[in-house]
Amino acid sequence: MSLRKKSPSTIDWSKYLKSGNRIFIGSNAAVPNALIEDIIANSQGLHDIEVVHILTLSDDVWVEPKHKDLFKVNAFFIGGEKIRKAINEGRADYTPSFLSEIPKLFNENILPLDVALIMVSPPDEYGYCSLGVSVDIIQAAINKAKYVIAQINPKMPRTNGHSFVHVNQIHASMTVQQYLPETPIPVIDRVTEQVGQYVAMLVDNGSTIQIGIGNIPSAVLRYLAKHKDLGVHSELISDGIIDLMLSGVINNRKKTFHKGKTVVSFCVGTRRLYKFVDGNPHVEFYPSEHVNSPVNIARNDKMVSINSAIEVDLTGQVVSDSIGYHFYSGIGGQVDFIRGASLSKGGKPIIALPSTTKDGKISRIVAHITEGGGVVTSRGHVSYVVTEYGIASLQGKSIRERALELIRIAHPKFRDQLLRDVRKHYWVPEYQENTPTSVPELGEVEIKRFTFADSEYFLRALSPADERKLQEFFYSHNQETLMMRYNHHTTQMTREKSCDLVSVNQHIDLALCLTERDHLGESIQGVGRYYYLEANNSAEVAFVIKESKRGKGMAKALLTEIITIAKIRGVEQLIASVRRDNAPMLKVFEKAGFLRKPSDGYDEVSLAYTL
Repeated sequence: MSLRKKSPSTIDWSKYLKSGNRIFIGSNAAVPNALIEDIIANSQGLHDIEVVHILTLSDDVWVEPKHKDLFKVNAFFIGGEKIRKAINEGRADYTPSFLSEIPKLFNENILPLDVALIMVSPPDEYGYCSLGVSVDIIQAAINKAKYVIAQINPKMPRTNGHSFVHVNQIHASMTVQQYLPETPIPVIDRVTEQVGQYVAMLVDNGSTIQIGIGNIPSAVLRYLAKHKDLGVHSELISDGIIDLMLSGVINNRKKTFHKGKTVVSFCVGTRRLYKFVDGNPHVEFYPSEHVNSPVNIARNDKMVSINSAIEVDLTGQVVSDSIGYHFYSGIGGQVDFIRGASLSKGGKPIIALPSTTKDGKISRIVAHITEGGGVVTSRGHVSYVVTEYGIASLQGKSIRERALELIRIAHPKFRDQLLRDVRKHYWVPEYQENTPTSVPELGEVEIKRFTFADSEYFLRALSPADERKLQEFFYSHNQETLMMRYNHHTTQMTREKSCDLVSVNQHIDLALCLTERDHLGESIQGVGRYYYLEANNSAEVAFVIKESKRGKGMAKALLTEIITIAKIRGVEQLIASVRRDNAPMLKVFEKAGFLRKPSDGYDEVSLAYTL
């Protein structure tokens, strides 16, 4: 930490601090390093002081072994490597707690505080200092500690909201200018970029978002640049939010709670961010018990929470604070926001993560949780899990359906083993033999967005996880559609048959669907496919659109995509057989360039398209 213009200490610590006391240290980018250094420099006769805090962007000197007799650390969230190392060596403690409930530990004297060490801006003409970039749990610590000691930092921004503390609440202070710690803007790789694109697809215009810091949040924010009327209700913001606010993408107009305001409890980023929030009336900082309250979060309609994880098992359990027995971070606000988004009207709780570890050797979608790993978010909380291979929708899904959805977004090299592992427990039936395959010709992000008659639809590959969706699609057809598509009165679509139709080797054959999606999941509205005929390098095409969706252009979109992929794959000819009385289908094929072939068939017309 860079300290300048340090004034001589005027704090007599003997008045406020005794051996065995519990002290609180300010959070995130507002760690009062000068106060800690002053305690260490004047620590004669002091020992066994318990230090409690959440994430600290600091050199964390208080946890170094040389200060083990002076400080005993108890972290609610594990940030720096020094803290992490001390906890996993048994020299420090980790106390898991929802961020929204940490203030309760202070307020109800479950963990009574003797001293709160905070950093503030200089007081204004009315005697109010600002907590600046970090309000979070600091406000609760100020209210409950016997003594409040402040480092007054002229470099601390003055932020709006419930971020103020009057000088009469401060028992002692020292003025030390300190540049706030900066976190560099992440470099986004291809995998992270794809995750960001998929997550952005789940964010509807008019949504309110909660997003963290790091590679994936930065990628998501990048792909929100063309959205409209977004709002922010988030425990933290970073630099990625600035340009979206300046461009008007984030304007908070559609929020239903704190309308017109970006609401946070702390921010972490570069100097540009700290300058952006300084005196900004459009960004308001509130304590964690307010911002992270699931009830308050749910007051925002279309609330989208975006969080990450260390691993997710095939039932949807989320591990995010430990790697096996090795504690890595903390519960933080993940469950607060996932629960709040679940309760929100139109809300979407999302977990986003790369499919593998950085070296690609370990899958982060796992058949069972690593021994020692802790479930932070239960299998009942999450609606969506996103990797660079797509979006898994879990809400309302059985264990079998969840397993297939999550295998679909696992890295391809781990899918076969994941399927074998879950079959051991009978989570997936014996007739489900094939793992999902991709359609790389769709692009790096294998989902395409279409608008038909002012409604939004998504084109993607069918996969084994769509077994039930295809059944529902089939049973939505009337008898005329069944006759036109199957040429006979089919009355049943068994799970085995549905499974066979969605378990496609997409590298040989092709099966695409158009889906309609809302906060509860997605439903199939159209299916197009071809069956490859190796003997003459051709493929037979067929598709069906839900009756209520016809005439909107869906058939044309599916057929256009099929033709494009067939060309890329070097297929020489597409063929189709259509009933003579199916005039709309014939029109779609002929408009696409299919020509009628001479045929003796009375009921059907044969068509061909040479590529």
